[in-house]
Amino acid sequence: MSVRLLVDEQATARYQLSDVLDSVVWGDALQVLPKLPDESIDMVFLDPPYFLQLPPKRLLRWTVKTVVEGVNEEWDKFASFEEYDRFMSALLREVRRLMKPKATVWVIGTYHNIHRIGKLMQDMGFWILNDVIWVKTNPMPNWLNVRFTNATETLIWAVKDKSVKGYTFNAEVARRFSTGKLALNVWQIPICTGEERLKDGQGKKVHPTQKPEALLERVILVSTREGDIVLDPLAGTGTTGVVAWRYRRHFLLIEKERKYVDIILKRFAQAMSQPSLYRGEEGGL
Repeated sequence: MSVRLLVDEQATARYQLSDVLDSVVWGDALQVLPKLPDESIDMVFLDPPYFLQLPPKRLLRWTVKTVVEGVNEEWDKFASFEEYDRFMSALLREVRRLMKPKATVWVIGTYHNIHRIGKLMQDMGFWILNDVIWVKTNPMPNWLNVRFTNATETLIWAVKDKSVKGYTFNAEVARRFSTGKLALNVWQIPICTGEERLKDGQGKKVHPTQKPEALLERVILVSTREGDIVLDPLAGTGTTGVVAWRYRRHFLLIEKERKYVDIILKRFAQAMSQPSLYRGEEGGL
């Protein structure tokens, strides 16, 4: 198996599912998603811009005086909350259309955006099953020392509407990720560090918000089955796709930035060249 790269063209009006399965589509999600068939996806993982609105100032670490690398990319910048809401609403409408009747969607964010997204989802008819709190065991400190260190992110897990029954929830797997007998909605996972953190030739992070594979392992193993189709329309460095492949799920990744597309292809090439090192067993961690 190899990962296909598809370049979305304006002239392409529609895609069949077979055209895009196990592929990376280089294109704008808001242009690609409308071309995909209705009710074709089993699970969506959505990692949108957080609209952090960071101040244009340099932050230095207390002792070593090195610069703190924040999120300054253009894709995280919006003119207003209204513009951000329009972007997220358009994205969520397409996601909802693409979800199979029993599909689920995960949306991750911080206090900057997750509450706005939750309202938008409820207004559209999504039914929220849970919020899951990701507790970062190694969070970035608040270097200004003027507020709490933000050590959590929130994931919203939802179905298309309140009437949905029979969605996938692998309870036994979920319990393995918790202490005790209950499958708790609190996950303690470190942020990407060391070899997992992808860096460029100068040793700088290639993506400021790369998610740890352990987080996607939990999402995918808890809420999908082997052979399911997982969509990540804002794929970044492709963690969702790599983990889906590892656990024998199909995937569809969409990414607008060519530099991230190249990183995704490189990650897959490495993983697929040594499948015995990268492929896991169903439900087993």
